[in-house]
Amino acid sequence: MSALARYFLLEGKQIFGYDLTSTPLTTELEAEGMRIHYTEDPTVIPADIDLVVYTPAIPLENKELIHFTEKNIPILKRAQLIGQLSQNYFTIAIAGTHGKTSISAIVAHIMKSAGLKLTAFVGGICLNYNSNLIHSKNTQYLLVEADEYDRSFLNIDPNIALISSMDADHLDIYESPADLVNSFREFAELLGKNGVFIHNKSLPVFNIPVIKTITYGINREAGVKSDNIRIKNGQFVFDLETEGQKITDITMQIPGYHYIENALAAAAICLQLEVDAKQIKSGMESFAGVERRFEIRINESNLIYIDDYAHHPEEIKATISAVKMLHPGKKITVVFQPHLFSRTKDFAEEFATALSKVDEVILLDIYPAREKPISGITSNTILSKIQIANKKIMSKEDLLQQLEQKKPELLLTMGAGDIGLLTKQIERVLKK
Repeated sequence: MSALARYFLLEGKQIFGYDLTSTPLTTELEAEGMRIHYTEDPTVIPADIDLVVYTPAIPLENKELIHFTEKNIPILKRAQLIGQLSQNYFTIAIAGTHGKTSISAIVAHIMKSAGLKLTAFVGGICLNYNSNLIHSKNTQYLLVEADEYDRSFLNIDPNIALISSMDADHLDIYESPADLVNSFREFAELLGKNGVFIHNKSLPVFNIPVIKTITYGINREAGVKSDNIRIKNGQFVFDLETEGQKITDITMQIPGYHYIENALAAAAICLQLEVDAKQIKSGMESFAGVERRFEIRINESNLIYIDDYAHHPEEIKATISAVKMLHPGKKITVVFQPHLFSRTKDFAEEFATALSKVDEVILLDIYPAREKPISGITSNTILSKIQIANKKIMSKEDLLQQLEQKKPELLLTMGAGDIGLLTKQIERVLKK
């Protein structure tokens, strides 16, 4: 939403906004010239608003949403507005239950570095630009994350569509994992006959009538694949191979097999845009990452702190695996904030299995986001299933006190809720 707001501000529009609480991001938006308020109050909004944009996180009983409906002011979901924009540009849409923000950010950075004129809406703050919007005058390409929640991605009109993963998620929206996969098929089918479909080699094959289908992955059968993966000077290095072409010795600033796979996905897209090999390598190597995507906050010999947005069991597994490869032998303490009661209920066993691979686990209370509580579902639903002795549930206040008193050797914070607002406080107490 903030990237869209920034885009329209650059287009000369006046932006008014509502959010539940003030955050560092909303403070930045206000400094950029937007007027934002934090209580449901239709009287603070001008009467001559042209368009209202909202997300599924806004409940239907929101006073402002009701006001706009009663006044017959044009209202669009965020996904509908992105869909309208996608009709005006050559559109690259990146979908997947995880990985789409990182892939989008890498693609956007490579394209921008190569001099292509693009507008990219990224679901996180790109550290190279300190923004979630990358914008060029006289834009020729639109790059968007295609969000599967609420089937939002079915609004997009793509020219290139990529699917990174289709793990079961959002089962509050989808009837079953098969229903989720079918929705991804519908997304891919939005491509016209001249479209390009790119997907992770590990995924089921969709026979989509497009001009070209490309696979990628850490798989010798993939069309765009990696080779010779190694760790050198604390960084992951790999070679990229595709159709007789090889790009050697690519050094990634962000570690992990999952990030190499994200980079391969980005390369698959950029190769279709005829970005040359040198520019692809240069873009990958200069990519600084995305805020809260394996973000290394402290890296000292006796103290390491990494923060990550992981909120699905598969993401947690990938992040922990990368940490262990990069820092073998270190004692790992994980602080995890579960996101959504429904996701906790659906994946309690899987969360517990993933978290049982570290030395110590601290759980915060569930972040509800758009949901109301589910009876009997709490963070203890996960905690009781974790198979290590050193595990507990804590409040945020108690967590900060404990971290100040007992500094862990390697701290990993994870979650998609407001745990991200704690990172600077955690950093301060660890450095005391």
